[in-house]
Amino acid sequence: MNELEYKNFYDKVGKINGWDFSKLKCTSEGVKWDFYKEVNKRCKRSDILLDIGTGGGENILYIASSALLMIGIDNSSGMIEKAHYNLKEAQAENVRFFKMDSEYLEFPNAFFDIVSSRHSSFVATEVAKVIKENGVFLTQQVSEHDKWNLKKAFGRGQSFEEADGTLKERYIRELKGAGFTGVQSFDYNAIDYYQRPEDLIFLLKHTPIISSFGQEEKDFDILNDFIENNRTKKGICTNSKRFLIVAKK
Repeated sequence: MNELEYKNFYDKVGKINGWDFSKLKCTSEGVKWDFYKEVNKRCKRSDILLDIGTGGGENILYIASSALLMIGIDNSSGMIEKAHYNLKEAQAENVRFFKMDSEYLEFPNAFFDIVSSRHSSFVATEVAKVIKENGVFLTQQVSEHDKWNLKKAFGRGQSFEEADGTLKERYIRELKGAGFTGVQSFDYNAIDYYQRPEDLIFLLKHTPIISSFGQEEKDFDILNDFIENNRTKKGICTNSKRFLIVAKK
């Protein structure tokens, strides 16, 4: 794929695929958990769950039968619109979606048994306010050294200037300060193989991994060199680094 083809694809890829990351052709080695399976394992049928940064709500709709009530919030109107569409398609009667900022959770105190947050910011004191005594909070976040070889190739990117582990340490400190106990953390650094250049371009277009990707002329030259230098028999190689925190109130 030459530079012109990259640019043409970059312009139209969103129209073709939207935000559906399931269409990406990518395999991973070394993933240690599935976040919403971890959430599901801790749910009881009598529980009320809050999902912060729910996006289109696909994940809680998938596990909806494991709890009495699931509420997903997101501060994006577009995401909540998509979540309502998905809810109508799924016909899950025990799921609700609201547009809401995680910095101010507009729910009664001690209302939720479980709170989850995947790749979305949260405020520990707000979570502590709305979760019940003995409730469980789970969050999965992206580590600073995620897609590290890609960020180094561009010389910029999400959390590029920060030391690896900074966000995890901050969240653990804030959760303990908010009154959570038994705070546990887990990590993995998986290897990702993107099958086509188009898959990598789609990822860069729809995520903040490389800031303002495509706005600089040289970006496509850098990407082309990266692909050639990291192409293997399994695909174009990079990494996914994640951490999981489980905390009890």
